[in-house]
Order: sequence, then C-alpha cells, then structure tokens
Amino acid sequence: MGRWLLRGLHWAIILNFAFEMAYAGYMVFAVIKPEGHSGPLLAAAKTMPFELMVTRRLYAIEFWIATAGLAIYLALTEIGPRFKAERAAGR
Repeated sequence: MGRWLLRGLHWAIILNFAFEMAYAGYMVFAVIKPEGHSGPLLAAAKTMPFELMVTRRLYAIEFWIATAGLAIYLALTEIGPRFKAERAAGR
C-alpha cells in the first residue's frame, strides 16, 4: 500500500506541474491578449496597456517557475537515481 501511495503522490506532483504549465501558457497566449491579436505580441507589445502587460508577464513567470520546478523534481526523483544506478553498475 505504501509504494502505491508514494507512486500516486509522485504522479500527482508531476501532473500538478504539467497542469500549471498548461494553465499559465493558456492564460498568456489565449486569455490575456490585446483585442484582435493572438500568440506572441511582437510589435503589439508597444500598444498594450501596462496593467495587461504586467499580468501577462506574471503568468509567463509562473510558467517558467513551474517548468523549473518540474525539471528539478524530475532531476531529483528520476534522472539522478538512474545515473547513479548506471554508475554503480559500471556502465
């Protein structure tokens, strides 16, 4: 039972990071945008209201924090132990 609980917690953490990345990306590219514009702003950033730009940037920062968190978590729980096992096996 304990192993299944830990495995479920492990996947819950990974899915939480993945959903956070999807949500923040959706907010940046689909919700918080100037009228009649989608995707990267490019030149439209010059005419975008300051409050909207700050909100968009905060969601972008949230996306990068979630990405970094997932990368660190996977490095500690998946990649690191596999490298250690390979090194111990003498490969």
